[in-house]
Amino acid sequence: MKALSTNRRDFLKRSAGAGILICSSQTAFTYAANEKLNIGAIGVGGQGVRNVEMLSQENIVAISEVDTKRGEKHLKGFPQAKHYTDFRRMLDEMEKEIDAVLVCTPDHTHAVAAVNAMKRGMHVYCEKPLTRTVHEARIMRQVAAQQKVATQMGNQFSVSEGVRRATEWGQAGTAGTIEEAYLWVSNGDGPISRPTDTPAVPDHLDWDLWLGPAPERPYHPDYVPFKWRSRRDFGSGGLGDMGCHTGNFLFRVLDLGKLWEPSPDAPSIKIEGEAVGVNLEGYPQAMKVHFHIPARGELPPVKLTVSSGVAMRPPKELLHGEKQEAFGSLLIGSKASIYSSNPWNTTSMLLPKGSSVEEPEKTLPRGVNHHREWIDACKGQGETFSPFSIGGPLTELIQLTSIAGITGETFHYHPLTGEIPDSEKASAMLHRTYREGWSL
Repeated sequence: MKALSTNRRDFLKRSAGAGILICSSQTAFTYAANEKLNIGAIGVGGQGVRNVEMLSQENIVAISEVDTKRGEKHLKGFPQAKHYTDFRRMLDEMEKEIDAVLVCTPDHTHAVAAVNAMKRGMHVYCEKPLTRTVHEARIMRQVAAQQKVATQMGNQFSVSEGVRRATEWGQAGTAGTIEEAYLWVSNGDGPISRPTDTPAVPDHLDWDLWLGPAPERPYHPDYVPFKWRSRRDFGSGGLGDMGCHTGNFLFRVLDLGKLWEPSPDAPSIKIEGEAVGVNLEGYPQAMKVHFHIPARGELPPVKLTVSSGVAMRPPKELLHGEKQEAFGSLLIGSKASIYSSNPWNTTSMLLPKGSSVEEPEKTLPRGVNHHREWIDACKGQGETFSPFSIGGPLTELIQLTSIAGITGETFHYHPLTGEIPDSEKASAMLHRTYREGWSL
């Protein structure tokens, strides 16, 4: 495999940032832009297995995986790729050979891997939730904008008709004025305790690299694989896991991203939280958080309630006879309500059924899968649906829900500055100290 020239790397970066469409064989850079991307994959077990498969039509030139047993399929399936256990070394040694990076590690390592890659001018596809902390999400969004790289958060069902049609309904005003909204996920996570025994680390796992920036603790099979998700040091709990899926069209319809755009008013969000089963190790057993969202341009203020756990779900009467499933997004408008009972928003409906509303035209693109969309954007062909400019604020919102539930306090959050001025306890949870050797 030939090394990439700096000119090609620079071109891919410039074209992605400018949204250039390459379609003429006479264009000087057509060959480079239409050539296969050289991709480095960080984390190829779990969700990484599927993500690498979806990108395998490009060149997988490097793989970083701390668990050789869990990543065995792709470590064997791409023998031509260089194999690493430490992604920092991979990025250092192959900086001039990698165009784009896939990040599928546990939540606590997303930011340190993605930011490291973006600062080198590499495009990034990162699994959801985008980051473990609010501060990390802000840095991800800011670095992506500064570097003008193509990014995509891995809420891959964004391509579904359910997400796109519900977004069109909301943006066209089909439901009327929306001043009340709900987002809920299945059960909470608590209570949970930390193991006290210290079994030996398996030979196939580099435990120190798996910990990455997280506080040091002994290895235990209760963490790896997958069970890390319910522990604050590593994951974002059930709400963090699914919130960026279930809240996908809701975030877009309410145009919440406007709160992160420069504004002379710099409005804040009042946030009220409550929870049961709060514990230090993991996330609450159930929680309910009210976001008092200020006006966004012509859109009026809206009260958004985000919850986890059966006891904290919204009243069933709001669903006009429809079954309340374990996951849901509900926007209550003056003309109709928009409801998705699917964890990934792949299905959506207008309530009550048979509402006399005018169906808007389809304005959002269809037919390109989430991964292909990112690949095309890396080559300057169009834009992604879930760039970090959207995925970042959505992740902040979901992580703020956990902060409010855990603290049980009422506080104000300033999207432009990323600050909580009226709660020391909540403010302290916006980020955490990394272990030595790890940084953004």
